[in-house]
Amino acid sequence: MPFGQVVIGPPGSGKTTYCNGMHQFLTATGRKVSVVNLDPANDFLPYPCAINISDLITLEDVMEELKLGPNGGMMYCMEFLEKNFDWFEEKLKSLGDDYILFDFPGQVELFTHHNSVKNIIERLQKLDYRLVTIHLVDAHYCTDPTKYISILLVSLKTMLQIELPHINVLSKVDLMESYGKLAFNLDFYTEVQDLSYLLQHLDEDPFASKFKELNKALCGLIEDFSLVGFNTLCIEDKISVLKLVQVIDKANGYVFGGLTEGNESIMLTAMGTNTPALSDILEVQERWLNNKEDYDEWEFKQQQMEQAQKNGKAK
Repeated sequence: MPFGQVVIGPPGSGKTTYCNGMHQFLTATGRKVSVVNLDPANDFLPYPCAINISDLITLEDVMEELKLGPNGGMMYCMEFLEKNFDWFEEKLKSLGDDYILFDFPGQVELFTHHNSVKNIIERLQKLDYRLVTIHLVDAHYCTDPTKYISILLVSLKTMLQIELPHINVLSKVDLMESYGKLAFNLDFYTEVQDLSYLLQHLDEDPFASKFKELNKALCGLIEDFSLVGFNTLCIEDKISVLKLVQVIDKANGYVFGGLTEGNESIMLTAMGTNTPALSDILEVQERWLNNKEDYDEWEFKQQQMEQAQKNGKAK
């Protein structure tokens, strides 16, 4: 019964970096992890790639031979993979029960209304894979109300389309403030609280103010479904990755059915994930937004002290 993550998100959201960092983290914790690249346009792979769709088809070849643009070519590649799923299934058999990270392309339409990716995921489930969708979103969208509403709609449509346990993640949270100040505290954006407050900021935008009724209707739609929420991630911070992994393990059932050596109790493992969400977000805001420079300086000093102690023991 293999477990895995379906890693998706818009271009530039950090999917490949996430897969590389998550591979390193999970490997260090003792899991046997394999990464599968399903992006036919991804030429740079920083992680060890167990299966590469480029061995089957590449976007460059499709665009050249069929005279398609990037988006049309990407859709063709996913349709081709769906038609040749037997090739993919045979490759997966060699990985056994490895924990799999599926690195998907970034074209949004593949996850909002095109059915090939959905069909591929359904066939993976029939092979008894226990999957969870990790939808990465660049945290800088929170600094612009119009972009934030857009990404809420994309997240909602993706959740309804893919039909898997779903975790939305604000990636690059450590870089958020470099794009501008947040209008509200971070928990407003992660918990998707009363969006009527955001409408006031939209009305102040010269362009968005022309569509007041549309903005109100979109916010109402998101609140009516009441499905979208976000976790946060700084992929270079071990604590941030650990907290996200705890959420992921609950979502795909790994915490109950995939215990590794050293985990003696299912209940103890499950209890370890029950961290209050609000306190986590407050800690994230304190660490990465309010006092980032102070924390960075403190961590640097801690690393220097640890290195000095190691050097002293070595002598």
